[in-house]
Amino acid sequence: MDDIEKRSGTVQAVDRAMAILEVLGDDEEGCRLTDIARRTGLSVSTVHRLLTTLEQRRFVQFDRTDGMWHVGRGAFAVGSAFTRQRNFVAPALPILRRLRNQTRETANLGVVDDGEVVVLTQVESREIMRAITRVGGRAPMVNSGMGKAILASYADADIDALINRQGLRKATGKSITSTAILRDEIAAIREKGFAFDDEEFVTGLRCVASVVYGAQAEPLCAISISGLSVRVTDDRVEALGKLIAEAARELTMSLGGRAPER
Repeated sequence: MDDIEKRSGTVQAVDRAMAILEVLGDDEEGCRLTDIARRTGLSVSTVHRLLTTLEQRRFVQFDRTDGMWHVGRGAFAVGSAFTRQRNFVAPALPILRRLRNQTRETANLGVVDDGEVVVLTQVESREIMRAITRVGGRAPMVNSGMGKAILASYADADIDALINRQGLRKATGKSITSTAILRDEIAAIREKGFAFDDEEFVTGLRCVASVVYGAQAEPLCAISISGLSVRVTDDRVEALGKLIAEAARELTMSLGGRAPER
């Protein structure tokens, strides 16, 4: 271990291998060796050496027909453990399927990780044109329906602390960048029981979401319906909000949870 690694507490080879896995995880079509090198900033020879090691452990796999590298089943097995540890995923799936069937849109379940929402699982819309936020995808809490739904369950002081730490990021032209506007929206979410993401993280994508609580009235996760803005129109939002709020209450009850007293 060199002096830099001793000071930072990191191991360079491991850090580089993780960077490669992150690149492959972001591209479902796979990547060529040169593309991985360009996106990680590593030399081709270094990337090839690390890929060879990862391949031996089945964390990546190489398709010789087109020369593309993909995430392997070893990485999938390890990543799946994250979902298995969340005992609310399995009970949520029947509810997500019902929401998908009722609305014809994609139903999602997400949790908070370091101030962002991570999509744990989803049931995809059967529509030909559909909006998908991939499983494992992340979004800032203030820019997403699920994130805002969970944020509204926090104490005001905790919301202020998150905003001070992370700021209000402008991801699209509709992103909330005013603290005053966010406060008004949080108040509305608490009143209605659901949150609405109006193309605030991805242009053309709308999302309606509600929070799911645990036994101590703490927010466990959120569920949502997401769809293209041409289908999730203004006149559907209220009805979708009622559906998603009821589904969140159902999941809360099935998990032995309870909503906090207001």
